[in-house]
Amino acid sequence: MAQSPVSLVTGASRGIGWYTALALAKRGDTVILVGRDAQRCASARAEILAQIPDAEVDVRLADFASLDQVRALAAGVIADYTRLDVLVNNAGGFYSTPQRSDDGYELTWATNHLAPFLLTSLLLPLLRASAPARIVNVSSAAHVGTSIDFADINGERSYNGLRAYAQSKLANVLFTYELAQRLAESDVTCNALHPGFVATGFGSNNTDAVMKLNALLQRFFAVPPEQGAQTSIFLATDPSVAQTTGLYYSKAKPVPSSKASYDVTARRLLWSISATQTGI
Repeated sequence: MAQSPVSLVTGASRGIGWYTALALAKRGDTVILVGRDAQRCASARAEILAQIPDAEVDVRLADFASLDQVRALAAGVIADYTRLDVLVNNAGGFYSTPQRSDDGYELTWATNHLAPFLLTSLLLPLLRASAPARIVNVSSAAHVGTSIDFADINGERSYNGLRAYAQSKLANVLFTYELAQRLAESDVTCNALHPGFVATGFGSNNTDAVMKLNALLQRFFAVPPEQGAQTSIFLATDPSVAQTTGLYYSKAKPVPSSKASYDVTARRLLWSISATQTGI
């Protein structure tokens, strides 16, 4: 009997991550549901089991503000699983004021880019061994119109929450393109996506005027999380993109990303800096 696929979804305790995990569980995958809050993750697992009583849902805890916790997450998955067919890097955060991760990096950069960069790098051998396999990186259209300030990644000279977020989402796309090229001779694909303007409560931990406006706009204009998850689900499961790699998607269609995201020099510099910062 063929072993069921194994899929890992980060930031899966709510929002588009949870709906992505639900869809994978409905497909029959063993789903590794990753979040940082034990109670919220337990509730998320229970809600999936309420719909799919025989689903295999494994909860793993990791706070992406800590690279040590990311390493522990990867080590646990490698120890407990012989395969990994799908990795969905969905977790992310927005911080309106400058904060530092456990490792001393600007928190948006650490959470949104360094953590998925490290997790993916550590799980690559397992993904390669399970090929065909897929990596799905949730970015955002917020990456358009920005560039990465490599001289001030930590925001020490100046900090703007929206710029830090946009920069981290551009890093997601650059990482996707570079990784896809490095995996070109394998049967592991890597694509990025914009989920849309989704009503998830994202950034609700902030109290500044910008995020209050964002919360108001979500009430009236954002799509529900189930709809926002559709492109992630499409890239993780659809047979039509089984061999597609190195593209950026919106509404389940390939679309151009920003001009800055095609800068080969920037993406290679980003890889080098990220490898140094994560210690790989």
